[in-house]
Parts: sequence; C-alpha cells; structure tokens
Amino acid sequence: MDISVIIPLYNEDESLLELIAWIERVMKANHFSYEIVTIDDGSKDKSWEIIELESQRNNSIRGIKFRRNYGKSAALHSGFQVAQGDIVITMDADMQDSPDEIPELYNLIIKENYDMISGWKQKRYDPLSKTIPTKLFNATARMFSGIKLHDFNCGLKAYKNKVVKNIEVYGEMHRYIPILAKQAGFTRIGEKVVQHRSRQYGVTKFGGLNRFVNGILDLLSITFITRFAKKPMHLFGTIGMLLFMIGFFSAAWLGIDKIISLYKGTHAILVTSNPFFYISLVSMILGTQLFMTGFVAELVSRSSSERNAYSIEKEV
Repeated sequence: MDISVIIPLYNEDESLLELIAWIERVMKANHFSYEIVTIDDGSKDKSWEIIELESQRNNSIRGIKFRRNYGKSAALHSGFQVAQGDIVITMDADMQDSPDEIPELYNLIIKENYDMISGWKQKRYDPLSKTIPTKLFNATARMFSGIKLHDFNCGLKAYKNKVVKNIEVYGEMHRYIPILAKQAGFTRIGEKVVQHRSRQYGVTKFGGLNRFVNGILDLLSITFITRFAKKPMHLFGTIGMLLFMIGFFSAAWLGIDKIISLYKGTHAILVTSNPFFYISLVSMILGTQLFMTGFVAELVSRSSSERNAYSIEKEV
C-alpha cells in the first residue's frame, strides 16, 4: 500500500464527507493504493455515523472511535499503530489542510529520501490571538530542538511508515513529533510550504494563550525526557554538585575572611550575621537534595524494563 491518511477528528460532521471525497479524488487521479484511517476522538455529533457509512461504501476507509475525548496525540498514536501504507500522511478534518498537497508530500519522501516532511502554513487565515502565540511557540521550539522548521504544529505532515512505528505520541506531544522523530534517529526532516485554507466549518478547538503556555511546558517535558530519561543523574547530579560547590566555597570564603580579620585585629561581623552565610547554606542544602534526587531517579531508571530498549534500523 502506498499511502495511509490519518485523520484525527472531534465533532467534524459538517466537513467529513467533503474531505473524504476530496482525498479519494486525489488518490484515484494519482493511481495511489491507499487507506483513510479516521479516529473519532469522542465526538458528540454525527461524525461516527458518517464514518460507518463511508467504510461500508469504500473498504479503504477505516474508523476508530474513542469512548471519550482523549486529545489529538492519543488519536494520532492510535492511527500510527494501525497504519499500513509505506507513507503516512496526517491532516486535520476541518478542511483547512488541502488533500491536493498529498502527491508532492509523497514524492518528497519517496524520491528525496526524507524521513519526514512537515507542512508550513506560510500564509495563515487564523486570528491574531492564534497566530502570535504560534509564532512564539515555533521560535522557542526551534531554539530548544535545533530543528529549523517554521511550523512544528502543522497538522499536515508526511512520514515514512517506520518513523511512526518508532515514536510514541502521548499527552500533547503531537506538537513535537519532529523532535520525537529526531530523538529516535530520523534526522532527515524537511519542510514544504502548504496551502492554509480559511475555516469553513466549525470552530477552533484550541485557545491561543492556553496553546502557547501548554506548548512551552510540553517542550520542557519532552526535552528532559528525550535527553535525560535514561541518565537523570547527568542533569540532577550536575546541577546539584554545582549548587553545592557554590555554597561550600562561599561559606569557606566567609570563614577565611573572618579568620583574616581576627588575625589583623580588625572588626568583623559574626559569620552567622552575614546574610551570605544563609544563602550559602541554602545553596548547599538544595545541591544535596538535587544530587539525591538524581541518585534515586537513576535507581528507578535502571530498574525500568525499557532501560535497554533501542531503535534498530537494520540487522543482517
């Protein structure tokens, strides 16, 4: 099978039939073998009824229905697990992503051997309350990850099948799939300018400020998990030792300064009356606590059943 199209959706009964018909036209025009995998994320409208009818009409259309709303990451993860196509395309169900982009995305993966292509909605039709936080979020993600993409959160992306089988998307980590892919060893990540269509149906499911704040928190989480999940002592131990040494040498300097003053016969305040003494003491305590946190986290990590789980590309 050439292509799997993964469509997570929540209350999109107004646009779903039109989107499926559009995808089918594109697939037939380009002679692709395909499947359309729709994941109903606990919709309250008639989305699932439409999916059931469409799957009966065309056996290339499949559906997964959640009992409740789990979020886009959960929907994508479920879609990735069942995807059978050589190339996996993800897109949103609100008709703001154009299926006409699929052939070029497919060709970029097949002909230029990219692991992943991320869409870039260079010209957007969203309100400023959404575009400004998005720009800030993308700039922060580029700085943390080193991946030079303009639009990390674009729903329109293409992957080799082995990419989606080797990453785990959970929580709100769908925003950071390029980072997850890079950490899994898939470094050929490209970008393509794609059409962003104005919203025709429904309303946005994400708020601007909430989107930005949650995005930054998730970015910090994924940065920690991907870099230090199997070696937490490298983070906590380093910071703990640094704080302890700063506190220790600061306290030692106060003690030496007191001794020198006594030796010279000059007046010097009590060490315990100097506020820097308590700052040094707190620094040493915090350093010790962080070091012990790293030690305990290292014990937990070494007890994990996945401590030696590595992504293997080839074997002979």
